[in-house]
Amino acid sequence: MMKKLLARANDYLSLVKFSHTLFALPFALVGFFLGTMAEGERFSLKIFLLMIACMVFARSAAMGFNRYADHRFDRLNPRTAGREIPSGKISQRHALMFVIASSAMFIVSAGFINSLTLALSPVALAVILGYSFTKRFTPLCHFILGLGLSLAPIGAYIAVTGTFALMPLIYSAIVLTWVSGFDIIYALQDDEFDRDTGLYSIPAVMSRRSALMVSLLLHAVTALLVVAAGLAGDGRVIYWIGAFIFLTLLAYQHFIVKPDDLSRVNLAFGTTNGVAGLIYGVMVIIDLLVMV
Repeated sequence: MMKKLLARANDYLSLVKFSHTLFALPFALVGFFLGTMAEGERFSLKIFLLMIACMVFARSAAMGFNRYADHRFDRLNPRTAGREIPSGKISQRHALMFVIASSAMFIVSAGFINSLTLALSPVALAVILGYSFTKRFTPLCHFILGLGLSLAPIGAYIAVTGTFALMPLIYSAIVLTWVSGFDIIYALQDDEFDRDTGLYSIPAVMSRRSALMVSLLLHAVTALLVVAAGLAGDGRVIYWIGAFIFLTLLAYQHFIVKPDDLSRVNLAFGTTNGVAGLIYGVMVIIDLLVMV
């Protein structure tokens, strides 16, 4: 019985690629600690735990819905045919129920934080769930994904303060350009499939070389924003060390992925970006705490 429950839980964790939470969580934590440093604010364990809950439920809803909405295409694509819904490990009905439950828990968690997070929660859901349909009509789908994840820093800041501010918006812009850039690299794997099935992505409507150039330009903007965040936030040595590591790893993925060699796309997409975001986020938070 216990083995079955663990196997079932593992199926759902795999469905939502729970390990990829590392892409957004460090930046949500940055937004949270920026909020605790705002005038009149302080650390609240309750808000911290509710913010984490919002992150987990929102991302679970988004990934679950993406798998639900794309199951027909996933079944046709040899690379994705083994995913949970096409392979029959999780039924379409159960996947949809999981999405509904995760969405409801996200809204409930947001409601326990403050009135602004509650009011904005349906907007956030519209973005992160709506992304799943964008590949059907626009190659700009990568930017919608980036926008969805970029809500983490400003959302966490609002959770603490109930207001908007410039610094978390800069970090949101970093996430937007960073995620959009590496999602283009990830989409290189399916450029031919997307063209054959009428789906859109930048690699599907451009050459691989041109798509990689777009990704590189986006990450160049990311680099400028990282520098801007350091200057605007009076970053100390620890910040700049984190920034250097982050940008070095961003550059590294552009060296290991070539138009005629996609063998290391997963290394670039998952491992490199996950490590980069984690290190940068941790270093930013340490720098913020040192400033207190």
